[in-house]
Amino acid sequence: MIRVLIADDEPLIRSGIRMILTSADDIEVLAEAADGRQAVDLVRAHPVDVALLDIQMPVMDGLTALAELRRIAPALPVLILTTFGDKVNVLRALADGGAGFLLKDTAATELIQAVRAAAQGHAYLSPAAARHAADALTKAGAVGRGETARRRLAVLSPREREVLALLGEGLSNADAGDRIHMSEATVKTYVSRILAKLGCDNRVQAALLARDADL
Repeated sequence: MIRVLIADDEPLIRSGIRMILTSADDIEVLAEAADGRQAVDLVRAHPVDVALLDIQMPVMDGLTALAELRRIAPALPVLILTTFGDKVNVLRALADGGAGFLLKDTAATELIQAVRAAAQGHAYLSPAAARHAADALTKAGAVGRGETARRRLAVLSPREREVLALLGEGLSNADAGDRIHMSEATVKTYVSRILAKLGCDNRVQAALLARDADL
């Protein structure tokens, strides 16, 4: 039998989860907690195989409880079940060692599947949570590129940054000159200087840097 702990501050939710899980012949709900602190204490007292935690709970939230459980029972698989499926929570749960992340609108069969997978040592992400994680990682990469680009642009003068911003818009030297009242030849000189300072091979690379830096 897979012995499960359920932690949720809403009795009705706990009752529904218990009903779903106990409909499976190989799952037993061994303990229930109304907050994260109770969950940690119950894990200390009972031989639990999988913990299922809500995020928004009084006394101690689910993510804090997850971190505490990783400290006292590092081998215990912990699934996060919540209505708050935002990207930050998904990434934090996974970074803190959560075995999976499910939203509360997860189908009953998927919840049972997730508990079984966690008990076998496998990670489980609901499709919605997986999309959140992928989106967040993509945005995190974009943030990293932006910070790198802004550091590289720090060597430019205000006027050079102004010209680079126009490159980022895709303007030609002539159009950029018209925009800032500068001759085409002068813009060309600025572009050459910008490329040299940034270590770019061409204006396309410089334009991409400008976009990454949100210039």
